[in-house]
Amino acid sequence: LRDNRIELVRASWHELSISVSDVSLSDEGQYTCSLFTMPVKTSKAFLTVLGVPEKPQITGFTSPVMEGERMQLTCKTSGSKPAADIRWFKNDKEVKDVKYIKEEDATRKTFTVSSTLDFLADRSDDGAVVSCRVDHESLNSTPQIAMQVLEIHYTPLVKIISSNSWPEEGQSIILTCESKGKPVPEPVLWTKDGGELPDPERMVVNGRVLSISFLNKTDNGTYRCEAKNPIGRNSTEYVLIVHDVFNTLLPTTVIPSLTTATVTTNVALTASTTTSATATSIRDPNALAGQTGPDHALIGGIVAVVVFVTLCSIILLGRYLARHKGTYLTNEAKGAEDAPDADTAIINAEGSQVNAEEKKEYFI
Repeated sequence: LRDNRIELVRASWHELSISVSDVSLSDEGQYTCSLFTMPVKTSKAFLTVLGVPEKPQITGFTSPVMEGERMQLTCKTSGSKPAADIRWFKNDKEVKDVKYIKEEDATRKTFTVSSTLDFLADRSDDGAVVSCRVDHESLNSTPQIAMQVLEIHYTPLVKIISSNSWPEEGQSIILTCESKGKPVPEPVLWTKDGGELPDPERMVVNGRVLSISFLNKTDNGTYRCEAKNPIGRNSTEYVLIVHDVFNTLLPTTVIPSLTTATVTTNVALTASTTTSATATSIRDPNALAGQTGPDHALIGGIVAVVVFVTLCSIILLGRYLARHKGTYLTNEAKGAEDAPDADTAIINAEGSQVNAEEKKEYFI
């Protein structure tokens, strides 16, 4: 071996060592060590030289890319021996559906390897990092990587967010129009039912925010938010329905005025009918809707009328019995208690008996 890159490292009767610097593919081949004895003894070994792949490059990318366009990115590396392996990743997630091509170089000792990634540009790919990784046994588990950051332009994506899910009359509401696009969308345009906002004093637009104060029924309608950029425009709608103010009314107790009236059978029937009507019109506020049951007010009214009529009857009967209580004697009977016979009694009744005791009656 006669080469300046080959150096004798050790020479003895037992060992002969050489080193080769700046190894190239031409150094690949069979090496023979000979011991000049009688007879000559030899030992052979085959040296394999690996071709280190060049750093990969990504081609085919143009910036920016419009949403919906087809992208073809190609990753290529040369000088690998044996042929290197190429893998694609998008945000650290491997992409499997790729095209792989392997070609021999002019020296027919190394290979040029390329791989193509084909996909449609989507707004979700904006800002994504696409990487091409080359793996080869000569790289000692440290792959070579080429990266490309995607820039996708797309029309605005519009969304309306409401601050009040149940707007009522007299309240306020704030509608926020969120628009996301690339390039950044221009200031949004607010409209109501296809026209301009009807009440600028209550409907104030500040950037992407629409504020409506003192809501009323005339504010009902469809509000549209439109955003645009150089790529295109987009819009969304929000239907506003203003609800009536919900008031919880407390139950009202009506106390009728007291009047003096003569209680008769007709009056009792009238009172019973009035009580029934009143009981029917006033319902228990705590009762559930659609739930039916006995009308306690009607029953109470009837019981009260019956008790009242009974008391009046007892009073009238008592007064009648009291006025007819006592002992009553006829003129013919006066002095009859002391008379021995009927004739004497008649004489005494005419007033002839002086000592007859007169009966008296006292009223309490």
